[in-house]
Amino acid sequence: MSPIQTVLVYEALAITSLVVFVWLSSLYFRDASLVDRYWGAGFVIAAAVAFAVTTDADPRRYLLLGMVAIWGTRLSLYLTKRNWGHGEDYRYQSMRRRRGDSFPLISLVTVFGLQGALMWFIGLPIALAMASGSPEHLTPLDYIGGAIWLIGFTFESIGDAQLARFKANPENDGKVMDRGLWRYTRHPNYFGDALLWWGIYITCAATPYGRWAILSPIVMTFFLMKVSGVPMLERRLEKTRPKYADYVARTSGFIPWPPKRA
Repeated sequence: MSPIQTVLVYEALAITSLVVFVWLSSLYFRDASLVDRYWGAGFVIAAAVAFAVTTDADPRRYLLLGMVAIWGTRLSLYLTKRNWGHGEDYRYQSMRRRRGDSFPLISLVTVFGLQGALMWFIGLPIALAMASGSPEHLTPLDYIGGAIWLIGFTFESIGDAQLARFKANPENDGKVMDRGLWRYTRHPNYFGDALLWWGIYITCAATPYGRWAILSPIVMTFFLMKVSGVPMLERRLEKTRPKYADYVARTSGFIPWPPKRA
């Protein structure tokens, strides 16, 4: 097999093994939301596999592995801490009630299998860049991508930390978080997540093959903005936060922007 084929096959095997393990764990604990905790970790494992099966000496491989490892490890630890002891997420509870006895097998395909496929697809730029082997030195695109990744990671991590502190205060129960980064965008964490993946792609675009995987950040951004990120969360907040409509009226939905005047 070619280096690219080798990386893609080994990544697929590693992700499939992880998906099956997490699915079996979800059956044991009756908690399908375990899949969320392994989302970031799955990318770390895939990147580590790609790094292990390639032997080129270019520093880009280390840069990409570091980007993914820092992001994925932080995200998995954050979600594990946030969800610890809270039971299964309401989304999966609803699906479990609708599907009944068929839920375990359906969840294997529509929840765990889908996330595994997305991990493999979104991670394509990293796999292709690590298998390219050239250029053997960092280029301006590497530095630009690294800077964009850092901005995105800062938005995501600070946004999560600010929200966690807000929720930890009992006085804020039922209130809308509109402070810090949340004053400028209703979803600083999702914005940061999308931005850092664009940074990863730009770094990968410094290689002959990595640049062709532009659908990776597009798909990630689309899912965050239109599918599993913003829409699902906002539908729930509109029902549970009386003043959320006012917050929506004055605050940018995704890209940070100064709030509108009342």
